[in-house]
Amino acid sequence: MTALSYGIQLPVQSQSTMYAEPWEAAAGPEDLLAVARTADRAGFDYIASCDHVAIPRRLAPAMSTVWYDPVATLAFLAAATERVRLLSHVAIVGLRHPLLTAKQYATLDRLSAGRLILGVGAGHVREEFEVLGVDFERRGAVLDETVDALRAALGTEEFPEHHGKRYDFEGLGQRPRPAQDRVPLWVGGSSPAAVRRAALKGDGWLPQGDPRDRLPEQIALLGRLRAEAGIEDPLTVGAITEPLYVGTPSWDVGRRTLTGPPDRLAESLRAYGAMGVHQIQVRFRCRDRGELTDQMAAFGAEVAPDL
Repeated sequence: MTALSYGIQLPVQSQSTMYAEPWEAAAGPEDLLAVARTADRAGFDYIASCDHVAIPRRLAPAMSTVWYDPVATLAFLAAATERVRLLSHVAIVGLRHPLLTAKQYATLDRLSAGRLILGVGAGHVREEFEVLGVDFERRGAVLDETVDALRAALGTEEFPEHHGKRYDFEGLGQRPRPAQDRVPLWVGGSSPAAVRRAALKGDGWLPQGDPRDRLPEQIALLGRLRAEAGIEDPLTVGAITEPLYVGTPSWDVGRRTLTGPPDRLAESLRAYGAMGVHQIQVRFRCRDRGELTDQMAAFGAEVAPDL
């Protein structure tokens, strides 16, 4: 079993009521900077930012309307960090022409000296698609082609070429090229279509919060699909862990939160590696920015060495 790498979805930049802590509502850029710099120092493999263009009123009470743009956010944080990778988790790339997406993310990869991981997903907010003139019902097929187009547009060729049903381009040059010869493309989602897309088109899989007992079946399916397609390249399998708290909390962190001394947390998290997971996305219960960065530092120093 190889060591697990670990990353974090940034606070503040997306504030769905499913996971945002109360302190994030009044937080801002300085808090993002502090968390990103802590991740950089504490050995986190990546920091992640999510993508929504606009949230309809019917969903705003649950999702909120706070969704920072991932390209702008990750570029801002790239300048303040040195080694941590920059993940879009996930970019709804079907909302935009792939040449536009490629221009933005290739520039981000160049500016960050090759630290981009492009995470993509199909999206789920109908009104967001409709206002941008994109077919919501066909978003899966659109994403499939967009991934193919992005492979070309984020490759090494100055004049990329793609000929598909929805997008057709050649003879149009884009520089700067990405710093990486192959930008890692991780596919998000846990539906059968998303798992198949990850298996056949992705360099990695980002599940949508699958519980531990469901992961082995999904991972086995990924392996079968890749084997049947003759794909031998490795696939980076991810998992989103339960909420964590390093040590004994003095406040109610919720019954699903994993708590305790570092060795106990590490023992629990190593079970993900035993399933075939390569990277875990961790999140910490916290009451303010200081508690979050303290938790991150403790995790990096005391838990991660035993992963």
